[in-house]
Amino acid sequence: MTDMSYRKLLVKYLRKNLVKGYPVDSLRYALINQGYPRALVELAIEEANKELAKRAPVLKEKPVIKYEIIDENDNPVVIKKPWWKKVLGL
Repeated sequence: MTDMSYRKLLVKYLRKNLVKGYPVDSLRYALINQGYPRALVELAIEEANKELAKRAPVLKEKPVIKYEIIDENDNPVVIKKPWWKKVLGL
């Protein structure tokens, strides 16, 4: 088989296992330990990541992260500024 066909097979394998949730590093070392050349594995990982990035949904707006401190009765706790921050305008 040629390098192109090996790379296509590796890309397909990597894509399938990345979608399943396997970490890239474990897949990389597994393929290298099976005898695939490191350069070929790296190229396949780059190509698989590019293909997965194309399929990822585009976020149109940024999520708003809101922090709130809640006491033991599930009531929000209001934190007052110290008097010196009020005076200095901080």
